[in-house]
Amino acid sequence: MPREIRKLLVANRGEIAVRIFRACRELGIVSVAVFSEADVAARHVREADEAYAIGGSAASDSYLNVRNIVAAIGDSGADAVHPGYGFLSESPAFARAVREAGAVWVGPSAEAMEALGLKVEAKRLAERAGVPTVPGYAGSDASERKFAEEAQRIGYPVLVKASAGGGGRGMRVVREAGELPEAVRAARREAEAAFSDGTVFLEKLVERPRHVEVQVIGDEHGGVLHLYERECSIQRRHQKVIEEAPSPALSPELRERICASAVRLAREAAYTNAGTVEFLLSENGEFYFLEMNTRLQVEHPVTEAVTGLDLVRLQLAVAAGERLPVRQEEVHIGGAAIEARVYAEDEGGFPAGGRLLAFDPPEGTGIRNDSGVETGDEVPLFYDAMISKLIVHAPDRERAVERLREALSEYVVLGSPTNLPLLRSIASRPAFARGETRTDFLQREGLLGDAGFSEPPDEAFALAAVAEVAAPRPARDPFEAGPWRTLGLASLRYLADGGERRVEVHRGAEGFEASVRGESYAVRLLSRLGERAYLTVDGLPARVGVGERSVTVSLEGEEFEVRRVPPPVPAGGGSEAGAEGLVAPMPGTVVSVNVEEGEQVREGQLLLVLEAMKMEQPVTAPHDGTVVSLPYGKGDLVSGGDVLVEVLSGDEGRGGTGP
Repeated sequence: MPREIRKLLVANRGEIAVRIFRACRELGIVSVAVFSEADVAARHVREADEAYAIGGSAASDSYLNVRNIVAAIGDSGADAVHPGYGFLSESPAFARAVREAGAVWVGPSAEAMEALGLKVEAKRLAERAGVPTVPGYAGSDASERKFAEEAQRIGYPVLVKASAGGGGRGMRVVREAGELPEAVRAARREAEAAFSDGTVFLEKLVERPRHVEVQVIGDEHGGVLHLYERECSIQRRHQKVIEEAPSPALSPELRERICASAVRLAREAAYTNAGTVEFLLSENGEFYFLEMNTRLQVEHPVTEAVTGLDLVRLQLAVAAGERLPVRQEEVHIGGAAIEARVYAEDEGGFPAGGRLLAFDPPEGTGIRNDSGVETGDEVPLFYDAMISKLIVHAPDRERAVERLREALSEYVVLGSPTNLPLLRSIASRPAFARGETRTDFLQREGLLGDAGFSEPPDEAFALAAVAEVAAPRPARDPFEAGPWRTLGLASLRYLADGGERRVEVHRGAEGFEASVRGESYAVRLLSRLGERAYLTVDGLPARVGVGERSVTVSLEGEEFEVRRVPPPVPAGGGSEAGAEGLVAPMPGTVVSVNVEEGEQVREGQLLLVLEAMKMEQPVTAPHDGTVVSLPYGKGDLVSGGDVLVEVLSGDEGRGGTGP
């Protein structure tokens, strides 16, 4: 029977909550936000009609806390719940808890999620539906010996994958037999920590594939549609970076086959609501079922752009018991759309937080921004680092690529480093323009690690130094003390090219003169608002944001991070004189401790493993020595900068007289 949805609670945060609230406003539905302590002032809370606190900053205390969210359903009187994506969006237990609370669940049934959520079971279901699958092993014997036998049968290279996994968690590539045992153990450990299910299986590694996925949606009356495909091949650490629709790799015949396979799988699973069937496309044009995501996807806007359909509105209609309002023959591809995910992250690709001094995404024809932040917002480190999505749409792919390049050049974020330099590098590559976007794209184009981030030009160092000199905080103004004040001169140091870059700043009657490597630049401060400054360097306009550890400079459409030289560490700063402390690069959870206090270790030996932001971070010994301190154990939560382990150098650890 049709069910009226009058008030919708979104059990999520950030840009997806903001996007769903937009659909609620268009439909006249009252929107309800939930928020953690870290998100008290977040944009999604400001834009909702009502908002309810659900716990502490850690996701486990709030957005993953079923009891607290169910309480918010009761307190708000919401008659429906949309889970967004991530967090509890693919949790059958949460779906059942929502329905037991008397609310409509905007998503597939708990039974469908259970059937498709475990990769092993999903693969068997795909085989029953006649959908091609990758050769592999998922038998009941999960011993390392059996895995070794099956890997030999399948043929190296192979993939170890978590059955309950996603986003690359619990996944390891194994190219030689000797690597397999540790890869299986690491994948099980990561899967257990992330999904409370350490089950893993083997698959043949398909070399240099494309990642193509098909959007499907089904109603409760047996109707199932595909909304064509998306190409999601450009990835880093198995996380998508750029997505587009349609895929530049599919012929009309191949498109028909792969979309028909997705519909068959959805029918076999009696699937309702929105979902995505993911495939690997080999170099010879063969496709294989990978997994099904039983939720709305991050990249759904590109499908909306080329089909003209609002997926959230379709989700709400299906959840209300209505029939799908369109037939398959009425769904067409119009033009091309590309989405770029904007992350708050440092030059190494690790999550970064802080207050956004400026957030100024581009606007114009064919440009859409799905953002979860605004200028002045804090970016917490407790959750996924994506802060926004830039979507462009044009009549064809060539013009869509041009529009993406132009939009990225106009995108400004100050106060937190972002991956905008990487996105600009991707969009500028001729291979991207040609549509050669396989999963090894970043590696082939030399864009892994910090390769997508340009070294700041000397003008950026000049701007950073003047912004610091002109800062209103006395503690950071070199002119405020000593001879600098009377001489009108300051000298600042920054990291560059593996060493240091010194900038001499002179204050004059009409502005500043900054000298970098013997070249002088005329810098004028136009205006300043808190940590954000607007300046010119030799007449070129620039924006600068002064942070705690670095200065962000936006100049001629590019963004640069100018890092300060860190202060010297006092000798003997550890708990033991001469001990070297290894610190956590970001908040996370200790998932394994591989040594004990007092143990002798060798350089490069694995000491412990930290899980942070969907990635395992191995912590290894920097030199031979003795472990003198292990403050944290398995399962402990740590903050960024916390000392995880201290190692006394080899000779001292043995009581010698080494350096």
